[in-house]
Amino acid sequence: MSFLTLTLSLIFVLIPIVLSKTLKLGLEKDTIIATIRSIIQLLAVGYLLTFVFDSDNFFYLVCMIILMIGAATQNARKKGAAIQGITWKLIVTFIFVEGLTQGILLGLQITPPAAQYIIPISGMLIGNSMVLSILFLNRFTSEVETRQEETELILSLGGTPKQAIHMPLIHSIKASLIPTIESQKTIGLVQLPGMMSGQIIAGADPAQAVQFQLLILFLLLTTAAVTSIMLGLLSYPTLFNKQMQMLKIRE
Repeated sequence: MSFLTLTLSLIFVLIPIVLSKTLKLGLEKDTIIATIRSIIQLLAVGYLLTFVFDSDNFFYLVCMIILMIGAATQNARKKGAAIQGITWKLIVTFIFVEGLTQGILLGLQITPPAAQYIIPISGMLIGNSMVLSILFLNRFTSEVETRQEETELILSLGGTPKQAIHMPLIHSIKASLIPTIESQKTIGLVQLPGMMSGQIIAGADPAQAVQFQLLILFLLLTTAAVTSIMLGLLSYPTLFNKQMQMLKIRE
């Protein structure tokens, strides 16, 4: 794809802007800002990845992963601002997910220990973990507020914080996992995943592209489950004080 054809593709940005203007949705400014940011960010990342791949330096590789985790944490923490210490909880969760998945991939030699594999896969996994964190935190804070009287009743009857928060926690974990599970049920029938499509467009053997895509799908399942469960287990204790009383969730 040349820069000319890429410029022509901006028509797909113009269409939603026109529709927003016509229907008075007020989304024109956000659409333009999002488009400009995506262009700048992707071009910057493109040149940065070229430098990292060419240098073949482990330090730069680690820096890229730290940058991804930092950006994901900054974005996800907004949804969990009501939970005390949510920033470090997110960082620990993202690091654990990255260490677990890459440890298995590299330990079992499923993928080579090269930046060309580690960085793209890490980006997909950390990004998915970020989305799952946002889904979980959004649902969890809502469940806690809605079921506050029920939770306090269980505590007043002698229940432990773990018992009192069990249902909101389970419902939140399940709700955050549903999109990942449901999307994988129709993969290949309703949609062709991005990684697979990109490889095919680049001229790769479709069978080989399918194998890599299956690997990513399996990784995303693990990422989704570990992220939601770990973040839930780290978050719920901070909702109670030492006397096992439920604290008012911060707005």
